[in-house]
Amino acid sequence: MGSAIRPVGVAERRARLAARHHLAPRAAAVPDPVVSPVVSTVTDIIGLHGTDPASVYLSAWARTGASHADIEHALYAERTLIRMLGMRRTVFVVPVALVPVIQAACTDQIAERMRRDLARRVEESGIAADGANWLKEVGEATVQALAVRGSATGGELAQDEPRLRAQIVYAADKSYGGPVNVTTRLLTLLSAEGLIVRGRPRGGWTSSQFTWAAAPDQPRPPAAAARAELARRWLHGFGPAPRADLQWWTGWTAGQVKQALDQLEIAEVDLDGTPGVMLAADEDAPPDAGPWAALLPALDPTAMGWRDRAWYVGEHAPALFDRSGNIGPTAWWEGRIVGGWAHRKDGEIAVRLLEDAGAEAAAAIAAEAQRLRDWIGADERHAKTLITPRFRTPLERELAG
Repeated sequence: MGSAIRPVGVAERRARLAARHHLAPRAAAVPDPVVSPVVSTVTDIIGLHGTDPASVYLSAWARTGASHADIEHALYAERTLIRMLGMRRTVFVVPVALVPVIQAACTDQIAERMRRDLARRVEESGIAADGANWLKEVGEATVQALAVRGSATGGELAQDEPRLRAQIVYAADKSYGGPVNVTTRLLTLLSAEGLIVRGRPRGGWTSSQFTWAAAPDQPRPPAAAARAELARRWLHGFGPAPRADLQWWTGWTAGQVKQALDQLEIAEVDLDGTPGVMLAADEDAPPDAGPWAALLPALDPTAMGWRDRAWYVGEHAPALFDRSGNIGPTAWWEGRIVGGWAHRKDGEIAVRLLEDAGAEAAAAIAAEAQRLRDWIGADERHAKTLITPRFRTPLERELAG
């Protein structure tokens, strides 16, 4: 680690964001004859938030201009992009090559806790005295049934393995609580353990009713090596940044962050008074990206990429986030959020700027809104699809009407 403390201001961080996240026109992914622009772009930012299915498509479109069919092809035909439970127990869409890294770095620990919790609930619900053994038997039978079918819904798997219909009780003392089938919880657990993956949805590109398929057979690296590799990729895509941002983004302990960074060649930096780190080989400032605008969807990986967001959100957080910290659709100008947007029932992309960013910014963002409207309507199968974020935020609700 070098001894000099390099200053990195907000302007440089925003320039890096524009380039590394492929948001400025000059920062489009370099064409690759083997890897599609969608996959190469997602690789550079590690993954797309997959909790809201529509956001996956919108995040990919904002960076590549890809069609619905191109994105769908990567997800379900080539399967070069895979949905998996990853950092902070959040669903991400990631390149298939990164699946074993994220699995070993983050998801294995999450799966261990999930299995213990589900086994306890099986016992408390009176399904079996030995919850761990019951889960083992039912899980193995479910994986075998899926192997025979090739692809199946949870309901179809429950026909093959009736024990999936056993009911466990969640939040019995709450109004929203009560008995639920073990099906979804167990399938989610099996996916977290890297045994099965979410496949093609039953419905359009905004549907969250997924089928299931066997997971690709990929060897996993040791956990410590995987954490170092994930930290390296995050610093390349999101650095320089405070260590606390890496800890929040991954869901690791402070000790795991230190262990990962100790395996890398990093440089200390001063982020306008806040200590941070960056890859030592990445100290050259990026070139000016030129003026750029972007409309990013709810839960976009750029908007959710750091814990400390003041340098690109400014004072707009109350309008753009829900009470749980989920961000809604945002309008960007040259590396900062200047407003938000919503999709109305008549197809309009309604935009509101929360600050005066100038006439050039207003015109560029309006052009992006029209481009997005055209893209949504370009696929006749889904031309009337209404994009409503899973987590509604104050500005989005107001604009949607």
